[in-house]
Amino acid sequence: MKAMVLNGICDLSENKKPLELVDLPDPVPGNKEILIKVSACGVCHTELDEIEGRTAPPHFPVVLGHQVIGRVIEIGNKVTKLRINDRVGIAWIYSACGNCNFCFEGNENLCKKFKATGRDVNGGYAQYTTVLEDFAYKIPDVFSDMQAAPLLCAGAIGYRSLRLTNIKNGQNLGLTGFGASAHLVIKMARHRYPNSNIFVFARSEKERNFAKELGAVWAGDIDEEPPEKLNCVIDTTPAWKPIIEALKNLEAGGRLVINAIRKEAFDKKYLLKLDYPSHLWLEKEVKSVANVARKDVSDFLNLAAEIPIKPEIEEFPLREANRALIELKERKIRGAKVLRIK
Repeated sequence: MKAMVLNGICDLSENKKPLELVDLPDPVPGNKEILIKVSACGVCHTELDEIEGRTAPPHFPVVLGHQVIGRVIEIGNKVTKLRINDRVGIAWIYSACGNCNFCFEGNENLCKKFKATGRDVNGGYAQYTTVLEDFAYKIPDVFSDMQAAPLLCAGAIGYRSLRLTNIKNGQNLGLTGFGASAHLVIKMARHRYPNSNIFVFARSEKERNFAKELGAVWAGDIDEEPPEKLNCVIDTTPAWKPIIEALKNLEAGGRLVINAIRKEAFDKKYLLKLDYPSHLWLEKEVKSVANVARKDVSDFLNLAAEIPIKPEIEEFPLREANRALIELKERKIRGAKVLRIK
């Protein structure tokens, strides 16, 4: 099979072709696994972090890609739920142990043996891939393959973030940063909590205007003060300053949910700005988001089909995965970047 392979960490400002197009043996499904012929795979900011070494390092060489859509073409001997030709997706969560307390509680995302697609095992920048059937998701018919791919990451992690805010209909929601995940969260929030006002904080005027188009009642820069206190805030930025600003804007008893796989190196000046009475007192909470659980993915796909949420797509052939990654790095974004696999 054809695959785009990452052989090691590199600096994308110097190396514009980090992935190599190679021929690999076709994978063979195990007893509880399915073999998928991949049709589409989304390109994610997390892959930039993997390539440049800002996350837990992959096992090299590795095939990236954790927003995978395709058809089942072969099943293992013990597969019971899926059939040949079923259309399925694979998300960031590739597997977990299934035996720890986290797994029993449905929080496989916290399992110590959590494996990530495209990091710990080969992902979807390839013509074929395998996965345990319990970690594959049927894709609603309302979505094309290309539309469905981005939902498996930005959508699913955004769904988990919104759920962790504990927001109630009518409460104020803040979104700090307005990228791939936040622009899906605002659609979910408006659908599920129609009486809640949404306030957006973003550096880019273009992003602030886009937020208003999608229903935000107010949009300002990161350090601007909103006209009302916020019951909850979701932060999707890699920086520390938004954390301080968000805590300041929280209502008493409010919750800040940090949806970020990493934060930039800590700057001590922000620690000095952290003031207990202004930022933390009155039972304010801070909660991080780590990965996604299977239920997040399946529940979000159902919600996205109900709304429906259909992301704007920019298509690339598999062989041009490097160009898609560099454009993402340079913020040349005209919708979600998705590889069409042939």
